[in-house]
Amino acid sequence: MIDSHCHLDHDPLFGDLNEVINRAKNEGLKKLLTICTSDESFEKIKKILDIDEIIYGTYGIHPHEAKNYKVTKSDIIKNILKHPKLIGIGETGLDFYYNNSQKNVQIESFKKHIEASLETDVPIIVHSRHAESETFEILNEYRDKKPKILMHCFTGSYAFFKNMQKLNSYFSASGIITFKNSYDLQKTFSKIPNDRLLVETDSPFLAPIPMRGKKNEPSFIKYTINKLAELKNLNVNEMINLTSKNFENLFLINEN
Repeated sequence: MIDSHCHLDHDPLFGDLNEVINRAKNEGLKKLLTICTSDESFEKIKKILDIDEIIYGTYGIHPHEAKNYKVTKSDIIKNILKHPKLIGIGETGLDFYYNNSQKNVQIESFKKHIEASLETDVPIIVHSRHAESETFEILNEYRDKKPKILMHCFTGSYAFFKNMQKLNSYFSASGIITFKNSYDLQKTFSKIPNDRLLVETDSPFLAPIPMRGKKNEPSFIKYTINKLAELKNLNVNEMINLTSKNFENLFLINEN
């Protein structure tokens, strides 16, 4: 199993990191991708990468943080090259639900990340909330350059999925697909091609059923995998194998 999106630099995970990693490995996780949200986050991640061979990382500025970091394309490229286990750019994108940063500031930051992704040929990890049309329109501007796109914690509409499918995007399922009120999302995931599916915890957030109310962690990924297997009419081992293969194809990593 591979958790394609977690935040090991966030408490309570960071404060109990060895145990968190041990529990993940005991459940059969082979890789964890810990996601950067700010420069402070990045300083922690660079240290976390050396704790265990299964941990990989990213560099990026979350849309909530965009107002605090005026990153350039060269800044992003410089940081992504600082460690061989930094394999993704993000999390970046647009969040027009909270609007913690002004829309124009989020858009400018998003475009810098996309351009850095294209120049380095490193996948971009995209956050999109209440910004479906804007997210697609911006990424579609770069369509001819064939960006490598991962839609993180995908909760979008079926129409948004169909648009993003035109850009050969990958779509990551989080614990939200286990929620009883997520029927529309479950229906959308049942139609996403098998070769475009990944899974994530987004821990310490969004604990899946039956762990709701607890702080999420990578070892809980099995519940999301089980639900996704059910939606796709596959057995659990088939789902583990295909989501792991998809992760490695996207991030160009061979299984150990």
